Amino acid sequence: MRARIYQPAKTAMQSGTAKTTGWVLEFAPASARQIDPLMGWTSSDDMESQIHLRFDTREAAEAYAQSKGLAYDLAERSARKPVIRARGYGENFATDRKGVWTH
Repeated sequence: MRARIYQPAKTAMQSGTAKTTGWVLEFAPASARQIDPLMGWTSSDDMESQIHLRFDTREAAEAYAQSKGLAYDLAERSARKPVIRARGYGENFATDRKGVWTH
């Protein structure tokens, strides 16, 4: 059984970094999905693909995988540079603007 340990990325609908600091351990699918001929739904007999374990640190996720004897792949993401403007959003409404605010 193979597992993957990674830090989740932020969603497209999310501007902040909430729920991206933890680590997730999820299992690789053991079998391919099948299409039900009557309804056309996809199904699988692999119950472990539904399990997503969350950990606070990478070391805790690795320790859990090693204690259970799981082979795992570690996917680290690159660090993001924070986008911080000097005066922020309030600069759009400042009374001491040098130019006219236009679209």
